[in-house]
Amino acid sequence: MKRTLIFSGIVALVVSMLTIGVFQGFQNKKQPIKVEYLNTMPSKSAVYTVDEEGNIHPLDFTQTAEKVVDAVVNIKSTQSYAPESGYNPQEQQVPDPFRDFFRDFFGPQQNQRMQPQPRVGSGSGVIINDNGYIVTNNHVVANADDIEVTLYDNRTYKATVIGTDPTTDLALIQIKEKDLPTIPFVNSDEVKVGEWVMAVGNPFSLNSTVTAGIVSAKGRNINILREQFAIESFIQTDAAINPGNSGGALVNLNGGLVGINTAIASPTGAYSGYGFAVPSNIVSKVVEDLLNYGVVQRGVLGVMIRSVDGSLIREKDLNVTTGAYVDSLLENSAAAAAGIESGDVIIKVNEADVISSPSLQEAIARYRPGDKVAVTVIRDGKERTFDVVLNNRNGNQQIVKKEKADVLNVLGAEIETLSADKAKKLSIEGGVKVNKLYAGKIRKFTQMREGFIITKIDGRKITSKEEFIEAIEGKKGGVMLEGVYEDIPGEHYYAFGM
Repeated sequence: MKRTLIFSGIVALVVSMLTIGVFQGFQNKKQPIKVEYLNTMPSKSAVYTVDEEGNIHPLDFTQTAEKVVDAVVNIKSTQSYAPESGYNPQEQQVPDPFRDFFRDFFGPQQNQRMQPQPRVGSGSGVIINDNGYIVTNNHVVANADDIEVTLYDNRTYKATVIGTDPTTDLALIQIKEKDLPTIPFVNSDEVKVGEWVMAVGNPFSLNSTVTAGIVSAKGRNINILREQFAIESFIQTDAAINPGNSGGALVNLNGGLVGINTAIASPTGAYSGYGFAVPSNIVSKVVEDLLNYGVVQRGVLGVMIRSVDGSLIREKDLNVTTGAYVDSLLENSAAAAAGIESGDVIIKVNEADVISSPSLQEAIARYRPGDKVAVTVIRDGKERTFDVVLNNRNGNQQIVKKEKADVLNVLGAEIETLSADKAKKLSIEGGVKVNKLYAGKIRKFTQMREGFIITKIDGRKITSKEEFIEAIEGKKGGVMLEGVYEDIPGEHYYAFGM
């Protein structure tokens, strides 16, 4: 028995020593690092989405990107501006007749206008027609003296502005080229919250950048447009949009144009979660008007409205939870003429549901003056429908065509004859009011503001639009415009060369 125990102990000791030796051997020996390679690419369609019919499709952004990137362009806009001339208090003390004699003494740099300095901005655009028509944002090309478009394949062209619409922040430009790739429009009413979309543009001058996300909301008003009749009913998306994306495309997975990327909500100026696009239905209406009329034809209901929310429901004791509440009716209101009253809640325009003020603005923005629309309201808890014939901004139903006089395009001005009542109020015989200024000689070489009333050209009295065009057509050399503002006292003078 004793011999057996001794033998077992010897065997256990040998086994232990061998185990320790083997372990130390492994410790001292370097272990190889194994890298595993896959012989096949992983599936690029690992996620699927379901359409309205219940059909399953792979969620693949590559095919969509291939369809649309060629039709999104880079836009460089250059604006020359002349800084205000310097002010020399010593020179101002010299009587006017002698001021020229003392200019060498005081220094010409103090009283001469500085040379125009270039201001360069960039953005994106979407080719919508193979003949070179491109949609972008108004703020991308506003006041530009030179517009340069670079295609996806790096071809570069000069562009001309066909028309702009500050109320929607849209513009239509054109380059001289044919057979270009385009992006087709889709019905933005059918776009659903949660639907996948892609943003294509040139953020931070990085050409042809594609980002993906979903539609986060519709009918957003972020109060970014400062125009009197601004239309804000944006599609909100979490696809990354940054400065330079403005005017680019927001598309669905089929490559259809859902909207034009316009703005971001950001405390830093860069992407922080949400971007906003003008819906394609508004874009198509604006483009059609600019091509057919030169200006956008905006139908007007003539109502002051508020979105229905919890506080308004309590304040007015409403029995509806969505819609546009009619606060008041404007003078020459089309809605009032049809029978709509203050206190009504508009819930539908034709077949489009109205859930807020922005959605009402979007619905009406699709129509022109003279169009008849069926407006459904809630009054005293009951639905009523009124046929409203929309007015224009002037309170009538006329279609307004842009003045096609070449000289006005050169000046960059839209003008109208001043009414007799307004002339009498200002104590002048008459004049021409400058309603709008865009890229042209007036904006480039003067500090004129919109609203200026021109009463004389080179000393000649002007009382109508026709007289203005006749006086300035064919003119060469310097031009002196004299006139007044409604809100600034005194007479004002602006000079430039033709």
